[in-house]
Amino acid sequence: MKPQGGNGAGGAIADHARPERPYPVEPPATRAAVIGAYLAPKADRGRTRSDRTVDNRLEEAIGLTEAIGVNVVHREALSLNAIRPATFLGSGHVATLKRRVADDKIALVIVDTTLSPTQQRNLERDLNAKVLDRTGLILEIFGERAQTREGRLQVDFAHLSYQKSRLVRSWTHLERQRGSLGFIGGPGETQIESDRRQLQERISRIEKELASVRRTRGLHRNQRQRNRIPVVALVGYTNAGKSTLFNRLTGAGVVAKDQLFATLDPTARQVALPGGPSIILSDTVGFISDLPTTLVAAFRATLEEVIEADVILHIRDVSQPDSDIQAQDVEDVLRQLGIDPETDDRIVTVWNKADLISAEDCPLPMNGGTAAANGNGSQRPLLVSALTGEGIDTLTSAIEAFLSEADTKAQIVLAPHEGAAMNWLYERGQVVTRDDLGDGRVSLSVVLAIERLDQFKKQFCSAKHDIQVSAEA
Repeated sequence: MKPQGGNGAGGAIADHARPERPYPVEPPATRAAVIGAYLAPKADRGRTRSDRTVDNRLEEAIGLTEAIGVNVVHREALSLNAIRPATFLGSGHVATLKRRVADDKIALVIVDTTLSPTQQRNLERDLNAKVLDRTGLILEIFGERAQTREGRLQVDFAHLSYQKSRLVRSWTHLERQRGSLGFIGGPGETQIESDRRQLQERISRIEKELASVRRTRGLHRNQRQRNRIPVVALVGYTNAGKSTLFNRLTGAGVVAKDQLFATLDPTARQVALPGGPSIILSDTVGFISDLPTTLVAAFRATLEEVIEADVILHIRDVSQPDSDIQAQDVEDVLRQLGIDPETDDRIVTVWNKADLISAEDCPLPMNGGTAAANGNGSQRPLLVSALTGEGIDTLTSAIEAFLSEADTKAQIVLAPHEGAAMNWLYERGQVVTRDDLGDGRVSLSVVLAIERLDQFKKQFCSAKHDIQVSAEA
């Protein structure tokens, strides 16, 4: 209701004199250019994978750029005959790009390569725009997406390590003496030395906190091992559908978008497989080509879940033309973690997004009825669609079969008063059959991990307990 005006001195201000508060208007998105700076095949000499097409490399760079919420107004792939030490790009490319930046009012230029600190600084000066290389762009995405304390710690560690490497001669305008008391003599601390020291102090603090995270995760792993709950870890190229599959198997609400690095924070859930046994399913950060080594180091506390996992599901987006190359990138990161994809038999390959390919284009039968592939590729992968649920039953059966290979079957006869032992078996094993004997005893046919059966014998099979255990072949 509008306020009524008054005739006296105390009357309300007239409507036309009261300025209306405007609704908040979101600022326009930053205008950005994505430049694919790729060496020509003759000049590349094996520095990058030549089998990855230029178009796919550029599209991935655009997807990464759009992931930070900017407006890509220009995209271009450049073929370079050589790398210029000062600017990476040739002088002609820089001049053309400078005109484009000015004409299109571009504020951010993404160069899809690794730039030295000097090259980045020179390009920013020549283009009069902010410049990010591939590593800086990925760090920006990680910085925006991390939500949990652990995730933020890992991103901060990687970001500070990257910033420390940028503190070079580009800071000469800040290299001034300060802090000297004059009459005591001797130079004071330069600005760049101070910045490096402060960055190192912050890095050291975060390293201590990450060490605490690592110890906590180790304790949790030890507890799971004592309870013998198997861990199944999901790994794969970013946007391969890991989080969608995680949600499908656990019913969790993990963010799953058709977007690069949609989720960063480590997530684990306990889930009961249809056959009975429970597992810990762990979702990990997506991998990508040229993943910065600082990120691999920063996320090592999380990725240790992969190192210690009982089963590693390598999720691949089978609808991607570069699926084979993406798989090689994932395998490269696994090798950095000390896992050999060629020999590690814990790895099960899962071809996801079957709903996006036709039967003619599919390399496997569309019913998903294939055996799980191990690290040496002796069996074919599983074909699934995490979105529609196609092939999920086959996947869970394959996980159960994989885990059961290390199990043994035992026939255990319990006395009437051995309720604690019976509960232990139901919680930690898979009771296949139960027969109530006429004298009050109960005969259980149980599938257990070998170490769990040994643990059961130590805990319950003593002179105080009337328990009969016989392992079956």
